[in-house]
Amino acid sequence: MEIEQLITQQRAFFKTKATFDVAYRLAALRKLKQQIKLMEKDIAAALRIDLGKSEAESYLSEIGLVYEEISYMLKHTRRLAKDRRVATPFVHFPARSYRRPVPYGNALVISPWNYPFLLAIGPTAEALAAGNTVIIKPGSYAAATGIVIKKLIEAIFEPRHVAVVLGGRVENQTLLDQKFDYIFFTGSTEVGRTVMEKAAKHLTPVTLELGGKSPAIVDMTADLRIAARRIVFGKLLNSGQTCVAPDYLIVHKLIKKQFIELLINEIESQYGKDTLKAGRLGKIINQKHYTRLIGLFKDEKLAYGGRFIDEELKIEPVILEAATLDSPSMREELFGPIIPILTFETTEDILSIIEKNPSPLALYLFTKDPVREKEIMTYVPFGGGCVNDTIVHIATTHMPFGGIGASGMGSYHGRVGFETFSHFKSILKKAFHPDLFVRYQPYSKFKEKIAEMFLK
Repeated sequence: MEIEQLITQQRAFFKTKATFDVAYRLAALRKLKQQIKLMEKDIAAALRIDLGKSEAESYLSEIGLVYEEISYMLKHTRRLAKDRRVATPFVHFPARSYRRPVPYGNALVISPWNYPFLLAIGPTAEALAAGNTVIIKPGSYAAATGIVIKKLIEAIFEPRHVAVVLGGRVENQTLLDQKFDYIFFTGSTEVGRTVMEKAAKHLTPVTLELGGKSPAIVDMTADLRIAARRIVFGKLLNSGQTCVAPDYLIVHKLIKKQFIELLINEIESQYGKDTLKAGRLGKIINQKHYTRLIGLFKDEKLAYGGRFIDEELKIEPVILEAATLDSPSMREELFGPIIPILTFETTEDILSIIEKNPSPLALYLFTKDPVREKEIMTYVPFGGGCVNDTIVHIATTHMPFGGIGASGMGSYHGRVGFETFSHFKSILKKAFHPDLFVRYQPYSKFKEKIAEMFLK
């Protein structure tokens, strides 16, 4: 079906008002959850083809999180879809005020290749809970997962309600040239700018979940062993191809050597003495990114790693012990298993290093110092993060996830996800009587005095 025809069908279906019915939304979510259960093995197999993920990692980092999001929406959509009463100033007496959430209409969800199932279906569940029709455009690099997503959606939804468009740049361009009522995009900052530019032509609201260089800071007060374990977990999940992975480390100069040893121990503990043969590490998505990553460390001083397997697109975790702000690894978001280590002495050093890069999507601080914690968490602009952990702040429906500045705009997950895909009408309902004469012409000093009594 042509993209323009698909959008026309969805617009016509939205006008039937079927999706305004909360029972209809919940039925759609139940069907989605049930079909995912039926296709779990297929989804995991596709993720292994695209990214080399094990079945366990696929469930923990993608499928399980989608279940959590759908379960939240099934539990809370009836409440979230109700009018929200707000206070009414006495000057409007007698009246009541409320905010009514309504769906935008036709939503476009553009997902990336690094978490291709989670970042396609998670936002889609929220859009459906809010009552929208949805077109999903999966990341083209994760082709196997895109095919499974299309099969999943077509098994349970009519295209006029939810549809999947596969393809690459041509399809992306065609979609973005159309008018949607809301666009939700996850991907690179560069492409995010294009999405926003295209959306501006139609004045379409957008949520942009982008990326950037997210630091992990480790000071002398931290539990260094736990810090190393959690950084390795967050960094090497999905072979580093995670938008909120610790992109680089800022470690106190006096503990740098000790911390590198702890990182090496954790890499070998979690991924095997020979990480390339142990079978626990995934692969880089394609040849282009594989070649790019190798170029970022091939001429650098390595504290660990550096081997790779061309045929399998696998790169051994790499620790760069002498990274600087001018190093190739510090000039772009890594999106791979490379760990540059910079050092600091004071909090001002930390702030100075982070300021050299655009506002990060995530920030991680390992410390027991409450003063440093307050300073970093308050003064550094970033989307979200953790104190004494990595990544897990995104795995909750009770906190919104989103970026700031070049790392994105808008947020989602749980209640905020429902609100992202909803327009809130502000409504004041007024009684016919009494009808106070003060607000009507002709105005006089007497009316002005009465108005002042209520409005000051």
